Amino acid sequence: MPIPRFCFVAALFGLQGLLAGCAAVGHLPTLEPGDYQFFDTNDPALAATVGSEKAFYVEQVQDSLTFLAQPEAAGLPRRFAYAVQPGKHLVLLDRKFDLDVFTIPFKARPPRGPVPVQLNTNFNAALYFGRRLDFYHVNGRKLLNGHQVPQIRTVGLGYGLFTGLGSTIVNPDVTGQQSRVAEYEGFVVHAGAATIYDARIFNLGLAVGFDQLLGPDGRHWIYQRKPWFGVLFGLDLN
Repeated sequence: MPIPRFCFVAALFGLQGLLAGCAAVGHLPTLEPGDYQFFDTNDPALAATVGSEKAFYVEQVQDSLTFLAQPEAAGLPRRFAYAVQPGKHLVLLDRKFDLDVFTIPFKARPPRGPVPVQLNTNFNAALYFGRRLDFYHVNGRKLLNGHQVPQIRTVGLGYGLFTGLGSTIVNPDVTGQQSRVAEYEGFVVHAGAATIYDARIFNLGLAVGFDQLLGPDGRHWIYQRKPWFGVLFGLDLN
């Protein structure tokens, strides 16, 4: 049985509630004007007004949202306004490409031969490029003075590829006793794929990748081009 879209969105914002450590996480004072896709609403009147169109230019004017739809055929664009109200909500979607710099706090390497599971906490950095989906959940909130104001929550999700540089401990145990040095920190180039959660203040991702150890011990390294699992972390400085 397919899951309704509003259930999917509710799950996303439930996840946001668990991760939000302060009131600012995932909340916006106003909706930035721009091009959005209409994703979902629990207001039948708004759904009927929107119809089958999905792409709109949306602008917030005080407690209302103005929608502008450019018709595919020649003709005048369709414009309408929607006043937000308590108990009613709508979800807008913004799709775009994303370019970020992340650190990788740790990599978990599966067991190889006699070496058990390893946790690599050495320095690692990655350049990430992927697709980003921003969901904007807009509803109304009544103030003590009786006025209504829009309340905007946002969740950003992404998926893409990354590549970067890092380091790892190299010793005879991970080179089949072929290393000429008792222990040193080797230089690696890594690449892989990741999924990203963006809470506006910080970015968190789950990654799977592989490493290429540079230098003469690379051909003996038991983790050479073998998969690892890790976490990407970055701060939103925009």
